Amino acid sequence: MSVSAPKRAVSTLALAVLLAGCETIPQPDPARGVPVTASGQTVPVASADDAADDPAIWVNAANPAASLIVGTDKQAGLHVYELSGAQRSFLPTGRVNNVALLDGVAIGGEAAILVAASDREDPLTAHVSLFRLDGTSGALTPIGRVEAGPGEGYGFCMARDPDGIVHTFLNTKDGAIYHQRLDVSDGVRVLGTRTMAVPSQPEGCVVDDRNGTLYVGEEAAGVWRFDLETGEGELVVRVTPGQLVADVEGLALAPSGEAGGYLVASSQGDHAFAVYRLPDHQYVGRFYVADGDAVDGVTETDGIELSLADFGPAFPNGLLVVQDGHTPSRRQNFKLVDWDRVVRALGLD
Repeated sequence: MSVSAPKRAVSTLALAVLLAGCETIPQPDPARGVPVTASGQTVPVASADDAADDPAIWVNAANPAASLIVGTDKQAGLHVYELSGAQRSFLPTGRVNNVALLDGVAIGGEAAILVAASDREDPLTAHVSLFRLDGTSGALTPIGRVEAGPGEGYGFCMARDPDGIVHTFLNTKDGAIYHQRLDVSDGVRVLGTRTMAVPSQPEGCVVDDRNGTLYVGEEAAGVWRFDLETGEGELVVRVTPGQLVADVEGLALAPSGEAGGYLVASSQGDHAFAVYRLPDHQYVGRFYVADGDAVDGVTETDGIELSLADFGPAFPNGLLVVQDGHTPSRRQNFKLVDWDRVVRALGLD
C-alpha cells in the first residue's frame, strides 16, 4: 500500500460516492475531518461511567471471521468479544487499563496467545498482569503478575524479539516508561528492566518491530518515538490545532513494506483521529467516526487497535477497533470500523 497526500479538494458529493453503501454518510466536519461510520460494535461493558478503555485484536489465521477482540473494563477486568460484538468471555481481573497481545508465544511448551495488561490495583506500584487466551473458547487464564516500578500503571504495549523474548512497555501518569524483558515459557520471569520517560502524562503506545521503534503518546504534547536499541526519545508529532488535539490517547500502526505505512492517533480532545505517514511522520489527514444508520458515532476515544489482516466478508481489508466514550446505553463499548473506509475517506492509495 503506497502513500499519497490527502485529497483535500474532494467535493462533498464525491466523498459521498466514495463512501456510499448501505449507510447514510454525514457531511464532512471542518474541525474533525472526513467522516466514516462503524460497521459494528461490542456489547457495552457492565461498569458505569468511565470504564471501557483499550482493545487488542487476535487474528484467527485458520478462520479470520472467528477472530477475537480483547477489551479492558478498567474498573473490573477483561472482556473477550467476537467480531459480531457479542461477548465470548469475561475475566474479573480488577483494575486493568491498557491491553496488548502476541500470538505464537511459547507458554508451557507450546505456542500460545499471550495477553498482557497494565495493572492499576496498586496505585503506588505499577504491575503487568499476564494471561493465556484460548482462541477456541475465548477464555482467559492468568499466568502471572510482575512488578514494573513506582507509580500507577497506565498505558501499555508489547512486542517480541527474534529470540522469542517478550518486551513489555508500561507507562505511568508521571511519565515513566518501564521496558521489561520477560520469559513466559514456564511461569513469568523478568530478565531485565530499564526506564525511559516523557515530560508529562503519557498513555497509548505501540511498537513498530520492523525497526525497533516505540511510539508513546504524551497526552498534552504529542507522540514520541524511542529507539529501542539506544533508549533515546524524540517528539516527532506535536499537538497542533486542526491536526492533533490534546488529549493524545490511543496509537496504532498500519505498516507497509520495510518502513512505510501509517501511524494513527486518537485525538481525544476533539473526538477525531489523526493519521501520519511513515517513516517521516508527515501529517496525512483527519477522520472521525460519525453516527451511522445502525451504529452510533464515537466520542472521547481512549484506546485503539488496528490490524490489516483479512477478517472475512465484514472486514476484508483490515479492522480498526476504537473505544467509545459515550453510547445511548450510557455504558461504554468498542466500535468496529472497516479500515478500507478510512483509506477511501482520506483518498489514500
